[in-house]
Amino acid sequence: MAHPAHSPAPVLQVDGLRFGYPQRALFAGLSARIPPGVTLVRGGDGVGKTTLLQLLAGVLPAQGGQLQVQGIALDAQPDAYRRQVFWTDPRSGAQDTITPRAYFTAMAGQHAHFSAEALEDVLDGLGLAPHLDKGLFMLSTGSRRKVWMAAAFAAGAPVTLLDAPFAALDKASIGFVLELLDAAARHPTRAWVMADYAAPGDVPLACVMDLGD
Repeated sequence: MAHPAHSPAPVLQVDGLRFGYPQRALFAGLSARIPPGVTLVRGGDGVGKTTLLQLLAGVLPAQGGQLQVQGIALDAQPDAYRRQVFWTDPRSGAQDTITPRAYFTAMAGQHAHFSAEALEDVLDGLGLAPHLDKGLFMLSTGSRRKVWMAAAFAAGAPVTLLDAPFAALDKASIGFVLELLDAAARHPTRAWVMADYAAPGDVPLACVMDLGD
């Protein structure tokens, strides 16, 4: 299912992952080696793209299999594993009552390599500066998603999970995120795993996981 274009040491290892809902089995022994760069999880509606990201993030318990980031196994060291992975569910309202500034502070506390400089660059590129002290519930869907995107690219996590990163973004912001992903594609040690219907423009992909339509 995973088709690496080259074979550097994997950042994220997935072995025999199993998960399903009562009405449908989604993954029955999924294995993959996710290398540095950008990996696309491609598929149509309802095939499990978001579910797979939640499993890789360690926030949805798998029904079998193992996950490791740089040798840290989720089942043996769950807290340490989750600190290696950036994930925010863009559909969640869990952060609604806080401001973007408070959210970024919380993310900086969770991710050891969070970069304030990188954050400033992304805030500028996405035009988020006027919204930093507003409650997240006050922001449009597009602006909220820009907040998640800014944190994702500032976090410096070994693995960054992005769910439909272009959804609800304006054209200029889509272009800026494509530039960020193009730079991410060349990173020697970090992996970005994005779930979407199609490849992100001309961004070179290290790996494709095709879940079908």
